[in-house]
Amino acid sequence: MTEETKIPDKSPEDTLTGLPQPEKLGGEEKKSEAVEPTAEVKVEEIKQETPKPTSRFGKGGGRGGQNRGGGRDNRRHDGRKEEKPEFEQKLLDIRRTARMVAGGRRFNFRALVVIGNKKGKVGVGVAKGADVTIAVEKAVNQAKKVLIEVPITENKSISQMVEAKFGAAKVMLKPAQKGRGIIAGGAVRVICNLSGIENVVSKIIGRTTNKLNNAQATIEALKKL
Repeated sequence: MTEETKIPDKSPEDTLTGLPQPEKLGGEEKKSEAVEPTAEVKVEEIKQETPKPTSRFGKGGGRGGQNRGGGRDNRRHDGRKEEKPEFEQKLLDIRRTARMVAGGRRFNFRALVVIGNKKGKVGVGVAKGADVTIAVEKAVNQAKKVLIEVPITENKSISQMVEAKFGAAKVMLKPAQKGRGIIAGGAVRVICNLSGIENVVSKIIGRTTNKLNNAQATIEALKKL
């Protein structure tokens, strides 16, 4: 017969007596004092916890930041050069026209445009459209159809004096020495500049101030060269 080993019953008080008891000094228990953090430690903890303010544009801080694919400096450069237009254009006059229809008046726009390549080619176009943009585009296309070639001398001037009349407008053009410049105003100056003439003296003899007639008279005078 095996002898059964009996485990002695221990009361809760006995179990507590087996644990290490706090030391007593003068009848009082020695309590562990917690070290309070200094002010410098607290400031460092606050700095670490506070998140950095982020911009609404991303890390870059602007519209051209890192999250938006870069700004002006980070744009893609494919090596392609912007092609300059063959002709330069100048809007001389824009007017609003009206016509009577069954429902009332209908308004349109009339554009007067001069184009040229500054190498001896120049043209004047007039067109109407429901919008200013449409009228200008039509006038440019019309001017390309009526281009003329102007003979220019070595001094960037004309070869002889010419006069021309169109309607009530009358224009005179005279050659000038190198460095004189364009002595002209209004439509005559624009046409001479876009045609490539740099030295010329002109005079509008007619009393009209209509830009269309003055421009057409200048074109007629250049045709006589």
